Amino acid sequence: MKLDRLIWGILLLFIGGVLLLENFGIIDFYWRNVWSFWPIFLIIAGVNILFNRNNSQAGSMVSLAVLVVALGFLFFKGQQEPDRSGWWGNKFKKDVDISIDDNDSDDDNDEDSNDTAFNSLKLAEPFVATENAKKTVLNISGGGISFNLDGETAELINADVKKRHGNFSLKKLITDSATVLTFSMDDRKSKWKFGDSGNDVNFKLNKAANWDILMKLGAGEANFDFADYKVRTFRFDGGAAALDIKFGDLLPITDVVVKSGVADVKIKVPTNSGCRIKTKTGLSAKDFDGFEKLSDGVYETSNYKTSTKKIFINLDGGLSNFEVSRY
Repeated sequence: MKLDRLIWGILLLFIGGVLLLENFGIIDFYWRNVWSFWPIFLIIAGVNILFNRNNSQAGSMVSLAVLVVALGFLFFKGQQEPDRSGWWGNKFKKDVDISIDDNDSDDDNDEDSNDTAFNSLKLAEPFVATENAKKTVLNISGGGISFNLDGETAELINADVKKRHGNFSLKKLITDSATVLTFSMDDRKSKWKFGDSGNDVNFKLNKAANWDILMKLGAGEANFDFADYKVRTFRFDGGAAALDIKFGDLLPITDVVVKSGVADVKIKVPTNSGCRIKTKTGLSAKDFDGFEKLSDGVYETSNYKTSTKKIFINLDGGLSNFEVSRY
């Protein structure tokens, strides 16, 4: 067996085994801890190149040993509960004890240096009833960000940004059929500096608007409780991400589309709404509590045909964990 195939086989077994153990509640695994040590995979690739140019058995053994040790380390780190909110980056202290003793002033400055690296930014757009009579489209894009929905606002949207780097913008465009909002992050200078991320964005949305939310997230987290909001469409396209979304039953139809690479996706839907799930998930793990399997890749709730309110969910992922539950 070729070493390259063996290495890929071990990696897939590791990821699949972790997802399976997590689904059965045997372990709690925090994937964000693993991404912080992504250079390990460069080391594995380098060892493979150095020791296997002549296809020697000794070189193969060294490569496999390094791989097993690295995966063991990642397995250990992944089970440690993170103490930070960002997906990437080094840990930082949320609470800092400050002393007013003059003798300790230098130490205080050192301890506060992490906090001073964060800047607060507030972005908003006003609510205009005539502009939002049809629908409101919210485009969200970024990477290395933790997104949260933090209640309602009398304005159309508020965005409270706590950032370490990058430029954030919120733009509005009025068309004949919609009000289009675009929230984005421009971070060309530190585009590849994965170690110093940690941006947090808290949204507040107006409940009167009809929302179509389109989200592209390279790596990060999104935690949105839409139970009290009129969300017609939610589309998510992400890489290494954690997604926790809750939908309500204020509209007759809600469309949900999730495309992910390596992600942890949790979706909650109300029990009085009929729901259908279509999946194209490859090696992903699936847990659809309260759903009946109709055919390969198609699941429905028992009240799907009789319910006047329906939620359609399409899931497409590579090595992800998908959970859909009812509340």
